[in-house]
Amino acid sequence: MYILLVNLSLADLFFTSTTIPRLLHALLTGDRTITHSGCLAQVFFFLLAGNVDSYVLAAMAWDRYMAICRPLHYAAVVTLPRCVKLLGAVWTGTTLHSLLHTFLTARLSFCNNHALPHFYCDVYPLLQLACSDTSLNFLVALIEGGSTILFPAVCIITSYAYISTAVYRVRATGGVRKALATCGSHLCVVGLFYGTLVGVYLQPPGQLNNQGRDQDLVATIMFSVVAPTLNPYIYSLQNREIKASLARIFMVNRN
Repeated sequence: MYILLVNLSLADLFFTSTTIPRLLHALLTGDRTITHSGCLAQVFFFLLAGNVDSYVLAAMAWDRYMAICRPLHYAAVVTLPRCVKLLGAVWTGTTLHSLLHTFLTARLSFCNNHALPHFYCDVYPLLQLACSDTSLNFLVALIEGGSTILFPAVCIITSYAYISTAVYRVRATGGVRKALATCGSHLCVVGLFYGTLVGVYLQPPGQLNNQGRDQDLVATIMFSVVAPTLNPYIYSLQNREIKASLARIFMVNRN
């Protein structure tokens, strides 16, 4: 679990480091310009961070499934070498995915209007500014990009379906409470991340051309800024010492 949390933290760090510093610079100085190469770099690292986040959350769901549904096999199956290989495949696959979309975006030519209706460079807002044919970009984004969102989501849903079935069958006292204690933090992070991610990227093709609407910007801020910022706090609540410290703080404030 801890090596998965380290990789989740790295992905969250990529998320915030890719967008927030440039946004703060624009707000403080009024300079809202960005170079073409800088824009493509944002596209690459943002896609990389988002996809690593998504697949690591799926790997954590598998970890929770093994811990609850196959506890006697957990130590033999969820080994450090296996986790390292899994995470290596995640980083390699997501890097290739990001390079593909960055390359397809780099080959486009853009019109005179270079005003991007977004607070960072993303694939769909950039496609709106292109003068050249973007049909291939939309096709790859819809099929290949959509699968990179749906596949981890399906893995997470399947894992929790098995977990729910296993918890329902166990009649022991406190079984549901223990399961919630094990999975509660992960479920909060998954709900916050996918609830907004799906709303932005899995839309009908006609609506994808209207990226930059207020609701899309708010949803993007939620999964790219708010969720990565809250993840360390959410997972820290699993630590007994931190929970005890919070309880003491609340008790002191109440008194």
